Amino acid sequence: MKVDERDQEFAGFVGEHRGRMLHTARLLTAGDAHLAEDLVQTALTKLYVSWAAFRRAGSPDAYVRRALFNALLDEKRRVWRRFERPFAEVPDQPGTPSADDGDPELARALGELPPRMRAAIVFRFVHDMDVADTARALGCSVGTVKSQTARALEKLRAGLDTFQEVGVN
Repeated sequence: MKVDERDQEFAGFVGEHRGRMLHTARLLTAGDAHLAEDLVQTALTKLYVSWAAFRRAGSPDAYVRRALFNALLDEKRRVWRRFERPFAEVPDQPGTPSADDGDPELARALGELPPRMRAAIVFRFVHDMDVADTARALGCSVGTVKSQTARALEKLRAGLDTFQEVGVN
């Protein structure tokens, strides 16, 4: 495949899938739009470099989800994140919330989950993936997906006030 042909194919892929990737990344980052953009950019960069392997993949969607999850894990392992300090007042102006921002309470509750649990919830319930596909996307066993999902749901139930209200009715 010629470079121009590959570039055009990649550009078409990005145009078609970037929005869905960004949605998934926002959920994986519990609503952090800036980190989500970084994850998508990192995943797209890695996809471009390994475009031939991506084209040979049996499930391109699974390949993309795995790339996003790996980018999230890499980002969480960065040393500078451990020393990052939040400030009460941010010097720049926040962006205007959009419909894609979703439920802030859910984003907060998702943010309290460890990355692997959060990814299990997003892949299982947002992307409606079965346990085996989720296990492949996360690079773990089916049993690990089941236990991570059960623990994550338990934490979400405890952390979401509206979830508890729904459970009472």
